[in-house]
Amino acid sequence: MRGIQGLMARLVDVFFIVAGAVLASHIRFEDTVQSRLDGAFITFSVAFALVSFPAFGLYESWRGRSMLRLIGRVSLAWIVVQACGLVLMFSLHRTDFISRLWFAYWTAITDGALVVSRLSTYGVLRTVRRAGINLRDVAVVGYGAHCQHVVSKMEASPASGFRASAMFDVRPLASGASAGVPVFDDFDQFLGHVRRNSVQEIWLALPFSEELTIMRILREFRDDLVNIRLVPDVSSVALFESGVTDLIGVPAINLVASPLSQHALVTKEIFDRAFAAAALIALTPVLFAIAIAVKLSSHGPVFFTQRRKGADGRVFKIYKFRTMRVHVEDAGVVKQATRNDSRITRVGAFLRRTSLDELPQFFNVLLGDMSVVGPRPHAIEHDELYQKLVIGYIHRYRIKPGITGWAQVNGLRGETDQLEKMQERVEHDLHYLRNWSFSLDMRIVAATIVKGFIHKNAY
Repeated sequence: MRGIQGLMARLVDVFFIVAGAVLASHIRFEDTVQSRLDGAFITFSVAFALVSFPAFGLYESWRGRSMLRLIGRVSLAWIVVQACGLVLMFSLHRTDFISRLWFAYWTAITDGALVVSRLSTYGVLRTVRRAGINLRDVAVVGYGAHCQHVVSKMEASPASGFRASAMFDVRPLASGASAGVPVFDDFDQFLGHVRRNSVQEIWLALPFSEELTIMRILREFRDDLVNIRLVPDVSSVALFESGVTDLIGVPAINLVASPLSQHALVTKEIFDRAFAAAALIALTPVLFAIAIAVKLSSHGPVFFTQRRKGADGRVFKIYKFRTMRVHVEDAGVVKQATRNDSRITRVGAFLRRTSLDELPQFFNVLLGDMSVVGPRPHAIEHDELYQKLVIGYIHRYRIKPGITGWAQVNGLRGETDQLEKMQERVEHDLHYLRNWSFSLDMRIVAATIVKGFIHKNAY
């Protein structure tokens, strides 16, 4: 059955590739009589697709996996196919016969068709599974809160295609019963239930300390056609849910590491540079006006610079418009601005209240020292103090600091005269790191534009 499904999926993809080429030809040349196709290119692309798509996992089961990741995988696979086709056509000196517009239309149309076809299939399967059809029974082995969490997540997402059908409680006295799922504390009874009911999956929701239980399950089911998956409980030791990384060909679970993948960092970097460049161009008149106002307000430079820590603890020089009169501070001591601080000029008070003094930090973003969104950097002297007092403080620097951040749009700005204020700010920063997404960055940028420029704590 699975072989027939795979064959049908391949035939559908071939149909969309050829149909996309034909439709693109009609759009490009308008007159059907004049439309022309490069049969060799289409043939090459079909052949490359049949070879490449399986390598990208497009014909595997995506049960319980991310739909967005599937879309990205489909688009990437098709772009690779088209790139290979272009290289081959160039090698055969046939690129002069290819219409660039036709190629662009074909690539876009087929990519859209491949994505829509899979989204449609994905949607139909989710609907069917919500109705209780096409589900895979899962037996969960574990105990305590983590085991209950795994079962609860499964029950809360029936569209994923998994259904908890049994639990083996490794430590009966330490666990609670799960409503609607039979719980076994006798291993032989559990084995009998799994085999009698043809359970297809066994998930081991166990900490690494339960190695003997894990090996016992593997030995008992080594001759059974059952998928056994380890869903380890790393909550007590892992700071971020960073998943598994491939290191020198060996899978490694990230316990304490950067919470953002390399792909996410590249996406963030591209957005940062583009946004900063656009902001500086658009705000050039404002920047010049503020610079003149600062220069006329009091003696001293236009910009205030200070050493701050960036990603991985690297030190950089941050830029702001100067808002205070030039003064000398004791070595190793940085006094935060307070309400009605006598050091702040009249122009500086306005700039701090509206956060316009932060605008030069877009230069830091262009230089690669900062991000548009991220944890706000503090003076190095404050870093050294709070690192000892606030748990998790140092992990704010696993990514680039930002001009704005999740803490700031939630009102956590200004002076941190109490330790609790800094603790709350760090909690928000770590929440941002654990839950980062590009859409979250967009929400923070939008919130900053709407309500973030003026705040009662900005002084």
